[in-house]
Amino acid sequence: MGTVHPFPGASSPQIGFSRSELGRIVDLYGRMVAAGLWKDYAIDFGRDYAAFWAFRRAADRPEFKIEKRPALHGRQGMWALIGEHGAVLKRGHELSPVLAPIERRLLKLVGS
Repeated sequence: MGTVHPFPGASSPQIGFSRSELGRIVDLYGRMVAAGLWKDYAIDFGRDYAAFWAFRRAADRPEFKIEKRPALHGRQGMWALIGEHGAVLKRGHELSPVLAPIERRLLKLVGS
């Protein structure tokens, strides 16, 4: 693997997702698309956060926002699941429990 060099003139490094984190999020996104629940996504990288938005339709506001804020790692946890209206639905130190409420929507009841 290569070395990542900061952009010249940047005062602080930009926050991003690791390959495994993004792989986990994109895997969930793909399963939600296959189920017909999501149609579009957006990714944003800021100085103090990285965010993945999932949309039901491209013209809507995002249904969920998965946010990583490393500055909150020692306090509430750096991962947050934010709902459509901006309320924090789940926060934690690990990505998997934060994604659990979305994954529950994929479970289907199988009758006998």
